Amino acid sequence: MENKKDGFLKKQFGIFKATVSGFMNEDCMKYSASLAYYTIFSIGPILVLMISLAGIFFGEDAIQGKVFSEIRGLVGPSAARQIQEVIMNLKLSGKSNLALVISIVTLLVGATSVFGDIQNSINRIWHVRAKPKRGWVKLITDRLLSSSLVIGLGFLLMVTLVVNGVILAFTERLQIYFPDITVFFMDAVNFALSFVIIFILFGIIFRTLPDVKIAWKTVRSGAFFTAIFFVIGRFAIGLYLQSSGTESTYGAAGALVLILLWVYYTAAILYFGAVYTREYAIANGIPIKPADYAVYVEEKEQEKVVKEIPTD
Repeated sequence: MENKKDGFLKKQFGIFKATVSGFMNEDCMKYSASLAYYTIFSIGPILVLMISLAGIFFGEDAIQGKVFSEIRGLVGPSAARQIQEVIMNLKLSGKSNLALVISIVTLLVGATSVFGDIQNSINRIWHVRAKPKRGWVKLITDRLLSSSLVIGLGFLLMVTLVVNGVILAFTERLQIYFPDITVFFMDAVNFALSFVIIFILFGIIFRTLPDVKIAWKTVRSGAFFTAIFFVIGRFAIGLYLQSSGTESTYGAAGALVLILLWVYYTAAILYFGAVYTREYAIANGIPIKPADYAVYVEEKEQEKVVKEIPTD
C-alpha cells in the first residue's frame, strides 16, 4: 500500500514538474495577456447574454444580484460597478427591431471572441492546428460552439441559483435545531458547489474547445486539478489585488486594471491546467490526438549561421 502511495506521489510530482517546465516553454503568460485583452471587450456581452438567458426563469434582477455579488468578491466593489455600468449600456430592452438584431449579433460576436482565443491558445499548447482548407467552415462551427458555451454558462448560473435556493431553505430549517453549525454548513456547501461548477466548466473547455480527440479520463483529471489550482489561485490573486494598491496607483483606470490583472492571472491558471492535462496524458499513455479536421504541429529550432535573414 505504501509503495502504491509513494508511486502515485512520485508520478504526480513528475507530472507537476513537467507542467511547470512546459508552462514556461509554451509562452503561456503571453496567451494569458491575449485573453485578458479579449476579455475586456467580451465580458460585457458574455454577462448580458448569461443574465438574459437565466433571467427568463428567475428574473434579471435576481440573476444580476447573484452575478455582481460574485464579481464584487473577486475584483472588488469599484471594478464590479464598472462592469455593471457596461452591462446597463449593453441592455437589449427598449430598442427597435433592427437595432435589436444588430445588438444581438454584436453581442454574440463579442461574447464568442474570448472562447475563440482560448481555443487557439490551447491548440498551440497541445500542438494541434485546424487544416487551412476548412477556414470558413471552421470559423462558423467555432462560433456556434462558443455560442453554445455561453448558453451553457447561463444554464450553470440557473442551476446554481436553484441549488442555492434549496440549500437556503434547508439551512433555515437546520438553524432552528443547530444554530451553531449553520454558518459553517453554508460555507462548506457553497465552496463545494463552486468547486463542482468550476470543475464542470474546465471539463467542458478541455473536451469541446480544442481541435482534438481526448479521453474522458484525461479530461476529468485535467479539469479536477485545474479546478484545485483555480481555487488556490483565486484566493492568492484576491489577496494580491487587495494588498497591491493597484486601484489607487492607477486612479480612474484602477478598476479596469484590476479586471485585466484578475483575468490575466486566472487565464494563466487555465493554461497551466491545459499543460497539466497534456503532461497527464503523456505520463499515462493516453495520447491527445488531433481531430479529423486538424493536424499535429511540431516546432523545431535549428541553429544556423547566416549573413542575412532569408525573406522567402
